[in-house]
Amino acid sequence: MLTQAHYDRRRLETHVENRTVYTLQNAELNVYETHLYAEQVELAFGNPVLASMLRGKKVMHLRNNSFDFFPGESVVLPPGELMRIDFPEARLDNPTQCLALTLANEKIDHVVDYLNDQYPRLAENREWAFTDYNFHFTNDLAVNQIIARMIFLFTENHPSKDLFADFMLKELIIRLMQTEARHLLIDQSEKHLHQSRLAFVIQFIRENLLDPLTIEQLSKKACMSQTHFFRCFKNELGISPIDFINDERIKLAKTLLRNPTKTIHDVCYESGFNNISYFNKVFKRATQRTPSEYRQGLG
Repeated sequence: MLTQAHYDRRRLETHVENRTVYTLQNAELNVYETHLYAEQVELAFGNPVLASMLRGKKVMHLRNNSFDFFPGESVVLPPGELMRIDFPEARLDNPTQCLALTLANEKIDHVVDYLNDQYPRLAENREWAFTDYNFHFTNDLAVNQIIARMIFLFTENHPSKDLFADFMLKELIIRLMQTEARHLLIDQSEKHLHQSRLAFVIQFIRENLLDPLTIEQLSKKACMSQTHFFRCFKNELGISPIDFINDERIKLAKTLLRNPTKTIHDVCYESGFNNISYFNKVFKRATQRTPSEYRQGLG
């Protein structure tokens, strides 16, 4: 994901967390590369930071949890939070690469105010706010694309890159807040059943995944009009109700595909789809593989 412009500029001065810095008006991009095994390397930033793995493996030790950190994953950290990092697999011929994008507080506040003004959350939820704890997640396609674009913008020698980056930063901050909200609603839906109408709907979808599910039915469960329900769902989770239903059915389909006695048609209907052509289309869009190709890849 790192550009040739980065390699042309960077100087390898240390084999552990060699740092290359790119600075713009509202953000700073730090690229770290480690070429040797190391343990308990400490790192902290004075601003909120998005750390994303690009290559290799780290073990992250944070204030209240530790986890393996792989490419395609990110963690958002509040200002001043100390990271202690292990590099169990870093070698000269296989360096570990990670980026840390620090965000100006003023930019975050501006985006949060905009989101609360234009796309307010349901009254039962707190207002939009940028995370104040370490939040580890797997990037979705949109976040991966933004990260790749940000690397290009920071390393590009273009007179308007501050302007271009400003638009990308706004989208990134919004998507990070939506990702956190989605995580709380989806991964902890049972915990919030009695406090959140959307959590109640999410749990209902999961318990009735094999049945036909409509926006009309779900909006009634949420005690909202169809238009208001659709807008609130998409604002909170960053995806439409139909896309969420399909995502849950694809998760089920992946599990069913591990059973070699089930045909693709069996998996289609037992995961809640009622049309094999549509199932194939949605599955490939979600995984970049057909159900048959996915099964073959399971070995």
